[in-house]
Amino acid sequence: MNSSLTLRARLFGPVSQSLLQPILAKPAEKMRPQLERVAGLIARVPFGVKIKPITFGGLPAEEHQPREREGKTVLLYLHGGAYIGGSPRTHRGLLAHLARDAGCRVVAIDYRLAPEHPYPAALEDALSAYKALIAEGVQPAAIVIGGDSAGGNLTLVTALAIRDAGLPLPSKLVLLSPWTDMSSSGSTHASREKRERILDNRAIAGAAKTFSNGLDLRDPRLSPLFAELRGLPPMLIQVGDDEVLLDDSIRLADASSKAGVRVTLQVWPGMWHVWQVLAGWMPEANRAISQIAQFIKASSS
Repeated sequence: MNSSLTLRARLFGPVSQSLLQPILAKPAEKMRPQLERVAGLIARVPFGVKIKPITFGGLPAEEHQPREREGKTVLLYLHGGAYIGGSPRTHRGLLAHLARDAGCRVVAIDYRLAPEHPYPAALEDALSAYKALIAEGVQPAAIVIGGDSAGGNLTLVTALAIRDAGLPLPSKLVLLSPWTDMSSSGSTHASREKRERILDNRAIAGAAKTFSNGLDLRDPRLSPLFAELRGLPPMLIQVGDDEVLLDDSIRLADASSKAGVRVTLQVWPGMWHVWQVLAGWMPEANRAISQIAQFIKASSS
């Protein structure tokens, strides 16, 4: 265990592993309800954020509105869960802290999941939500798209689809432990396997096969690491140094930079997959949220 971690991080690392790793390795039908229950125990919603269920772009969603909103920024958030689980409810604490600290409205959609709805259902839903924001009158310069894990993957493929369709791009992308390579070719799948607290390599491979709908796993529509990234908005990537998906972030940052994209990569020592969900409980999660908020609020010029 990294000695520089706070006491809470040293406690929450093993607790997160014992609670979440077995659940995330289960088939979708068993994983979903258990993840909802555990996430409900973890979520710590800060005072001053109003949460309400809405229908957005024809999709079920949750909206987080901070009491003290700064400007017109909207964060369109795409939750993680390997494309087979998760929901806005499993990420409620994270979303509420983002809304409060960034002073922005957060819209988190409940996009369709595999195996019932494999690729491209989630992408279609994310595009519908983005178009709904535009139709609502929100300027693209005021829109940030963000997501964690599979939601980070969806954030990237959505931005690429927006670009390729000739639509106005959002101002920024926020990627938390993004899953950018469904073929699992990164070296950290092996080098971080014993340090990983949340994910399981076999479960990752199984989820990729379930979601892919027969496409090659290196297809850029599934693995945006291999896409032409030129023209994407500035992006912030946060990833833990103990993650099997670490290489997904490092290689994405390198490829994005070579494509002329402004990218900020933060590798957090001792941290595990999407530790930011522990905002309100753990100082490392609070600091990560604060840095995301600073990125969202900073001028894009």
